[in-house]
Amino acid sequence: MSKFFMGTGAVAAGTAVVLGALGAHALKSQLDEHLLSVFITAVEYQMYHAIALLFVGVIAHLFSGHSLIRYAGVLILAGIVLFCGGLYGLVFTQLQLFGLIAPLGGFAFIAGWIVLAWGCCRVV
Repeated sequence: MSKFFMGTGAVAAGTAVVLGALGAHALKSQLDEHLLSVFITAVEYQMYHAIALLFVGVIAHLFSGHSLIRYAGVLILAGIVLFCGGLYGLVFTQLQLFGLIAPLGGFAFIAGWIVLAWGCCRVV
C-alpha cells in the first residue's frame, strides 16, 4: 500500500504542476477573477495533499502499512478527488453541482489529517 500512496502522490503532484501551468498561461485570459481563484485553490490543495500522500506512503512503509495510516491515505486521496475534482468541475462547466461536491472532499481532508495524527500517535 505504501507504493500506491507514494505513486499516487507523485502523479497528483505532477498533475498539479501541469494544471497550475495551464491556469497561469491558458486559463488566465479565459476565466473571470472568481473562477481563476477557485481554480488556483484547487491546484494548491491538490499539491498540498499530493505531498501528504507521499508522506503517508513513507509512514506506511516504515510501520508496515498500519491500518490507520492506510485509512488516512484513502481519506486524503478521496479529498483530492472530491474537493479538487469538484472545484475543477465547477470551473470548467460552471455547474453548481460540482460546487456542492467540494465540501465532501474538504471533510475527507479533515478526517484524513485526524486519522493520520491518530495513526502516528499509535505507531510511534
